[in-house]
Amino acid sequence: MIDTTRLGIMLMIATTFVFAGQDGISRHLAGEYNIFMVVMIRYWFFAAFVIAIAVRRTGGVREAARTSQPFVQAFRGALLALEIMVMVGAFVLLGLVEAHAIFTCYPLLVAALSGPVLGENVGWRRWTAIGIGFVGVLVILQPGYGVFSIYALVPLLAAFMFALYNLLTRYVAAKDRAATSFFWTGTVGAVLSTCIGVWFWEPMTSADWGWMALLCVTGVTGHFLLIKTYELAEASAVQPFAYLQLVFASAIGLTVFGETLSRNVVIGAGIVVCAGLFTLWRAKKVAES
Repeated sequence: MIDTTRLGIMLMIATTFVFAGQDGISRHLAGEYNIFMVVMIRYWFFAAFVIAIAVRRTGGVREAARTSQPFVQAFRGALLALEIMVMVGAFVLLGLVEAHAIFTCYPLLVAALSGPVLGENVGWRRWTAIGIGFVGVLVILQPGYGVFSIYALVPLLAAFMFALYNLLTRYVAAKDRAATSFFWTGTVGAVLSTCIGVWFWEPMTSADWGWMALLCVTGVTGHFLLIKTYELAEASAVQPFAYLQLVFASAIGLTVFGETLSRNVVIGAGIVVCAGLFTLWRAKKVAES
């Protein structure tokens, strides 16, 4: 008998590896070409992927798009597209290591915002973990030492946007199927990124078109693996392994782009990850009680 939880964990690890590779390619392309154009082309393939999945399902595209909350779904899709643009910009400004170290706080933001957005009860233990996690963010940012870089706020903004996107995804899940949310995410994101990116088109070299094709393939592969992950295992079992994306992305930043790993980044990221793991564990305990 197949242990679906173990298989789900393996798929989540593979997913984080693929997404880390995608981030590395995004960093390269965004360093050479306009960020909006890079994200636009990436979304074209993403939209083609979700439409292809919808066509194969019963009811086709019309059924996949059916929702009683179109405005929330559209806002979700637009928010994720904008978040990706902001985060890719952070890769260029700060590098993969520091950008991911700061972005890792997004699960803490999810926990903090789940009260006002979803009306969930957040107990003192999780609030304490959230507070400790943001101490870790301050360790990474080092606002009291030297000249504070305003660029550090870019991945923090991306983390806030992604946290809100996650909460809205949970909100719409009460009425819509996952396939519907996935369809709106891809198509709305493609429309928005095209409306912005088409004004920033630049000619690309043949070699970089190859990297762009690989970026699109990794994007589709990563989302496919993520879908399969959540089909096999509960989110609470696999979500802690999502932090491995920080490890993989940092490895790419260090080996490929020659980035450095500061002591404050290691310590701060460790604090943030531990606080995030505690909030996941506490949320699971509360759900079981």
